[in-house]
Amino acid sequence: MASSSSAAASAAALEAVQVLVASLADDAPRVRDSALAALRDVAPLNPLLVLDCCATISRGGHRRFANMAGVFLVMASAVRALDRLDAEREFLRKIAKIATAEIVSSKDFNVDWQRAAATLLVAIGSHDPDLMMGEIFLYFSGPTSALPAMLQILADFASAEALQFTPRLKDVLLRVLPILGSVRDGQRPVFANAFKCWCQAAWLYIGDASSGLPFDDDVMSFMNSVFELLLKVWTGSRDLKVRLSSVEALGEMVGLVTRSQLKSALPRIIPAMLDLCKKDQEVAFTAAHSLHNLLNVSLLSESGPPLLEFEELNVVLITLLPLASFNNSKDERLYVSKGLKTYNELQHCFLVIGLVYPEDLCLFLLSKCRSKDEASIVGALGTIKHLLPRLLESWHTKQTLLVEIVKSLLEEQSLGIRMALAELIVVMASHCYLSGHPAELAVEFLVRHSAITDDDLNDLNTLKNEYFQDKRFEMKMSLAGLSDLRAVCEKSLLLLAITIPEMELVLWPFLLQLIIPKKYTGAVATVCKCITELCRHKLSQTNPLYTEFNASNEMPSPEYLFARLLVLLHNPLARGQLATQILTVLCYLGPLFPRNLSLFWEDEVPKMKAYISDPEDLKQDSTYQETWDDMILNFFAESLDVVNDNVWVISLGDAFARQYDLYATSDGHSALLHRCLGMLLQKVDDRIYVREKIDWMCRHSSMSIPVNRLGLAQGIGLVAASHLDTVLEKLKNILENAGQSALQRLLSFFSFREKVEDVDDTYAALALMYGYAARYAPSTVIEARINALVGTNMLGRFLHVQHPTAKQAVITAIDLLGRAVISAAEMGISFPLKRRDQLLEYVLTLMGRDQSDDLVDFSIELLQTQSVALSACTTLVSIEPRLPLETRNRVMKATLGFFALPTEPSNIVESLITNLIILLGAILLTSGEDGRSRAEQLLHILRQLDPYVSSSAEHQREGDGGSRSLSSLPSAFVLPNRDSLSLGERVMSYLPRCADTDDEVRKVAIQIIALFFNISLSLPKQKAANDIDLESSYGALSSLVDIVSVIRRKASVDQIEVFHRVVSSVCILLSREELVVLLHSCTLATCDKVKQSADGSIQAIIVFIIRRGKDLREADVLRTTQSLLSSAVTLTDKHSRQEVLNAISCLAENTNHIVVFDEVLFVAGRDICTKDISRIRGGWAIQDVFYAFSQHKVLATRFLEYILFILHKEPVATNDSEKGENNSESSADDSILQATIFALNAFLRGGGKIGKQAVEQSYPSVLSALILKLGDLHSLAELGRNELLRSLLIAFRSFCDCVGDVEMGKILARDGEQTEKEKMIDLVQEVACSSSVKRPKEVLPTCAILSKSLNRNQRAEREAAAAALSEFIRHSEKEPALLEQIVEELCQHVTDDSPTVRSLCLRGLVQIPESHMLKYIQQVLGVILALLEDANESVQLTAVQCLLTVLNVSEQDAVEPILISLLVRLRNLQISMNTKMRSNAFAAYGALSSYGVGSQHHAFLEQIHATLPRLILHLHDKDLSVRLACRNAFQLLAPSMEVEGLSSLLNKQYFTYDRRSDYEDFIRDLTRQLCRLSPARVDSYLESAIQAFDAPWPIIQANAVCLVSCMLSFLDDQRFLAPYFSQVFAMLVGRMSQSPEAVVRASASSAMGLLIKRSNMLKPSSSQFDRVDPSQSSQHGDLHAKTSSEHQEENTVKPDGASQGEQ
Repeated sequence: MASSSSAAASAAALEAVQVLVASLADDAPRVRDSALAALRDVAPLNPLLVLDCCATISRGGHRRFANMAGVFLVMASAVRALDRLDAEREFLRKIAKIATAEIVSSKDFNVDWQRAAATLLVAIGSHDPDLMMGEIFLYFSGPTSALPAMLQILADFASAEALQFTPRLKDVLLRVLPILGSVRDGQRPVFANAFKCWCQAAWLYIGDASSGLPFDDDVMSFMNSVFELLLKVWTGSRDLKVRLSSVEALGEMVGLVTRSQLKSALPRIIPAMLDLCKKDQEVAFTAAHSLHNLLNVSLLSESGPPLLEFEELNVVLITLLPLASFNNSKDERLYVSKGLKTYNELQHCFLVIGLVYPEDLCLFLLSKCRSKDEASIVGALGTIKHLLPRLLESWHTKQTLLVEIVKSLLEEQSLGIRMALAELIVVMASHCYLSGHPAELAVEFLVRHSAITDDDLNDLNTLKNEYFQDKRFEMKMSLAGLSDLRAVCEKSLLLLAITIPEMELVLWPFLLQLIIPKKYTGAVATVCKCITELCRHKLSQTNPLYTEFNASNEMPSPEYLFARLLVLLHNPLARGQLATQILTVLCYLGPLFPRNLSLFWEDEVPKMKAYISDPEDLKQDSTYQETWDDMILNFFAESLDVVNDNVWVISLGDAFARQYDLYATSDGHSALLHRCLGMLLQKVDDRIYVREKIDWMCRHSSMSIPVNRLGLAQGIGLVAASHLDTVLEKLKNILENAGQSALQRLLSFFSFREKVEDVDDTYAALALMYGYAARYAPSTVIEARINALVGTNMLGRFLHVQHPTAKQAVITAIDLLGRAVISAAEMGISFPLKRRDQLLEYVLTLMGRDQSDDLVDFSIELLQTQSVALSACTTLVSIEPRLPLETRNRVMKATLGFFALPTEPSNIVESLITNLIILLGAILLTSGEDGRSRAEQLLHILRQLDPYVSSSAEHQREGDGGSRSLSSLPSAFVLPNRDSLSLGERVMSYLPRCADTDDEVRKVAIQIIALFFNISLSLPKQKAANDIDLESSYGALSSLVDIVSVIRRKASVDQIEVFHRVVSSVCILLSREELVVLLHSCTLATCDKVKQSADGSIQAIIVFIIRRGKDLREADVLRTTQSLLSSAVTLTDKHSRQEVLNAISCLAENTNHIVVFDEVLFVAGRDICTKDISRIRGGWAIQDVFYAFSQHKVLATRFLEYILFILHKEPVATNDSEKGENNSESSADDSILQATIFALNAFLRGGGKIGKQAVEQSYPSVLSALILKLGDLHSLAELGRNELLRSLLIAFRSFCDCVGDVEMGKILARDGEQTEKEKMIDLVQEVACSSSVKRPKEVLPTCAILSKSLNRNQRAEREAAAAALSEFIRHSEKEPALLEQIVEELCQHVTDDSPTVRSLCLRGLVQIPESHMLKYIQQVLGVILALLEDANESVQLTAVQCLLTVLNVSEQDAVEPILISLLVRLRNLQISMNTKMRSNAFAAYGALSSYGVGSQHHAFLEQIHATLPRLILHLHDKDLSVRLACRNAFQLLAPSMEVEGLSSLLNKQYFTYDRRSDYEDFIRDLTRQLCRLSPARVDSYLESAIQAFDAPWPIIQANAVCLVSCMLSFLDDQRFLAPYFSQVFAMLVGRMSQSPEAVVRASASSAMGLLIKRSNMLKPSSSQFDRVDPSQSSQHGDLHAKTSSEHQEENTVKPDGASQGEQ
């Protein structure tokens, strides 16, 4: 019996192994990995059986079995596990034949399985190398496609078993050499790679063996033959791969062949390697590495002298130098790892050569630097840079030669050479190779290339002429490379100055000399940085700066330096912070200048630095350049004043004069130089010197360039401040010589150049010089000069200029003349400007506007000219004599048309219009003899401006005086009847003018209104005017007449009081109908473009409403509301709109407020439907109306009550078909509801103190309404209509802000827009909680409102009310009566037809305050027990969750009667598909652990053990919450299980980890404990776990497989083991291993491996049949063909028999 049972177990084990082997081909990688791991674990038990099964399944090869790689890996593990006794040669040969046969029979190449087959053969070789190699050698006898794979196996074996392979290398070579000659190119890389691996194994053997290389002469002969073949044949192949692999192999073989053979091979091998070094990076790296090995062996061998003379290495150096140049490039694409490795290998080759032949290599490199090949030069320079620190001593004698070479290359044109030189200079300087004149040349080289500017980079001609005089420049240069060269040179300069102390003697004071030349201007910032660093170091030493500076005669003088640096300050945004660097270096160079100057700079320089410290901020100011230039001039002028040394000043002037050639005339620097020299001449008293320098300035200027022309004029003007007569004399001579076509004589005053300046430019320059001379000249002496200039009509010659810039210059000159007169008047020297009107004519002529008003040319230049002309006209108009009428009309006619200009270009047009308005203001201020004439003029202007008054452009409205034209009313009227007067409309039209900013307009408007009412009262009474009280009317009219009399006398009166008296009188004089018309037509008046008039109109309306509001009917109130709302919508000014809002509030307060509220809400709803209210310009006016209501003392409470009433009344349109609602009706309802919500939000957000007080008083009502509407609108959101919900949430958050509940606001912001019902419930509860905490006194009235809402018809509102009450109940501890009422309400509604309401009622009962819970505990537990069986799953889940909560406060007596019932119901819920249900059910099960004492203990313990397997399985549930709940329940139940050591297992880390491997480790340890301590219960555990094989979750099935296999593996009692083992094993082999889920199949594979490993199923004796011939192994295939279902049937039919047999 025992033998038959053992045979059955062995058969089952065999089938399991076959199943595992078959699983190696599973589609899921996880299953394959599990099967592979299981087989590797099983293999040591019976490697022969595993090998047999693998051999069986491998029949047919990879065509029948998809994962041959896995099979071979298992076989390799089994072979390694074989004992020496089992590792019989014949058996291993069979296995080897399987692997080799598969390789041979397959024409497909699969890397994975071929590597696995190689691994198998390598494993066989570890037992019997000769057998494995013999099997492989069988395929060397003839051509076969598997030969490369066999060679690769030998290569892998050599790498893995070098010590066993190397002694057998001779046998390998014996079989490989005969076939080498017939190897095709496609296979040669494999052979070459094999030779490389074999040579590496030989080197490993040499390193491990104590003696030398154990190669006999035959092996050496073979190696030499292979070496020769590779060298002479394969390296010459056309296939790059063959050449590369051959060279790589030769690189490893060079140390294994004889020196004589190596020497003879060098002429062949070196060219081959060098050829490959020229290829791409991948190939070049391999070739360079092999070349490095070759040079090491050839030159640095300890066994003899170098095999190569230096002359023989020339070819290597010549080839590698260009490659080093290529790899030394700064192209980012080469800065990958392979490129860097290649470059390093090349430099290592140079270093090896340099270590043997240092001097020869140095001379060679220097000679290459003299060649004409750019690549060789760059490579040589880079190599010198690399080797110089490493061969410093050897190359010390070549220092002079190296320096000379560098000097000779400084003028090379190649960009690559310059880049390499820049880097080499730093290395040479750091090793003291540079000093004296060569060092200065090197520094000059760096400075020259640091001077490349951004403008140069964009101008190829400049680069070609200034930097690279090379015909091939366009082809060879790269702008990016030039930028890199500049960066390298700048960095190199800074390194020389900062990090190399020896360079200080070279740099100082040589760097000062490099500031002056024009070609080095771009490098001044960097040079200044270097000088600053040097000065910091020098000033710390005893030797002062000026001593060394004066010791050199070639250095520029301090004055020359100061002049140069001062002008270079011009651009504050120049690259490299040039201005800041110059200011810094000036302070450090202070000892070179007069002492007072240095002290002055210490105070002023920080201020100038501060102005330019933030370039981005500086760019925001459009006038920053002008401001900065003025600061430079002031700085310079004060510096001259501080020095107070005429000799030094004259020397500085000479320096300025000599520097004109340093700057381009088109540059702003030249203009600044003019101004600086002019400022200096202002300080000089020598008239002859001044005249000479003026001549010099004129000769070195360019009149055709506006910026230079302006700078010259300003400079001449500065000179005129002290030498006016000298300047005027010079200008007079120039002007005289400009006539009679003597153009050459004119030009002789300006330039010695032969180029003739354009006459326009000449006249423009002359005009500017006259203008600035007058502007800067002393006011005490300019009257006669200006009169002479104007009187002689010299300016008339300039009128014929044509170019726009020339016209602007002449106009500017005239403007400057006028400003000079104004400045003199301000200083008390007043005099009239003669021929002022003629000058105005000049300006108008130059402006380009003649008698025609048509605007035909809107070019930018013309607009600029016109803008300048308007400014000049303003200046001329503002000076004496008074402007005549004709001239005034001429100016106005020529300028008023500018109001019609288009808006673009906006910056120029806006400036022009601004100048025009200023001009008109000046005309009004300075023209006219009396008030009447001025008024007439004003009216004339206003008539002309009427077309522009209504313009939307701000600059066109600023001159609005249209309302003043009312003074032109005729003096006689045709008296109509009162109705035809339309007093309502007329008064509303003229009333705004009564508050106008202009006195005349106000006077006329009041007179007109008084005249209207005087006429109206003189007419017969009309039917419509029966409500007029004549006595009151005449009194009001008398008051108006008095007002008119007062303002006519120009008495000093308060204008506001006057306006109020006018309004009061008008209010009395108007009839009711006229008042209604006035109020209806108020929109235009309230929107008047004159703000003061608009405000006055609004104030008048407010007065009318307050005093006459009782006269208005509802229809009148409605129309008035509409008019005021229209005004509010139209107005964008905040103040004016607020005044209109006050009027609307006043209307609501003094009339029917419901009508006003209804209309406002209707308009709001309409706007919401038809407009995008968020994009309305000036904001949405209706929102401001809401704000006004909420801030009104009287209306705030009324409006809030109104909103809440609408909110409760307004139904939510759901578009249900059964209700018969159409889309238009629902849309209208939605708009009203949304408007109501918006109004509430505005009230809450903008109500201020008054609104907040109203909300505080109505807190319960507002909160309840919001909560109920929140639930209502969430039901819409579930249908996809989210707009109303979003609006309500905004209002709700505003309510939180209003009442100061920050926490509630955060809750709403976080979860408000969740559309799920559960989220809404949570939101309402959190809101209720926050309210209860913040305002406990409001809980009672709020609950009273919400309790009534539980009976509402709408389900959503009932749910919201229940949610709020379920939270409020927690805070009713101090209100027993309220608590009892709420509990009663909740208990009544636990049977509501809404599952949500039932759940919420239960939640509320659970949250009864703890101090009162004991009173209601029985009632609550009864409800929970009943709802655990509710038909709705969500209610069940709520019941479980509530049970968890209640158990925390329940006593033993309350729970004990229903304990078992609770456990049974919870067990039923633990298999729910709902993850929350499962997690909470397990958690509640664990929570009941504390009640399992007393009389129910035994029943409780049985329930625990019945649930234990399920609890274990769900410890690794797919859901995290279930896992955590099970872990917690397990920890709570563990003490009650009476299993020793269980608690210690739960304290280990793997219990809390989520990795499956940790879970499986825990299962193994747990089952070990259970099987050892509770064997009697294992039977029930196994039954429960086996039932879980059918669980709906694949992960639980996999867990069950793992649990069952572990219990079976640790169970020793055969009485329990036998029936379950066969059943489980059959299920694993059958159904579970064929599960559609990969996780189940993987667990089944691991379980089978575990059961096989822990049982006695695999015995060595049982596998002896494996030793038969492989041809008989088909019977195993037949065994495998037996289906797993049949096997399962056999084992399940006779479980008792098997058990009895074991017994």
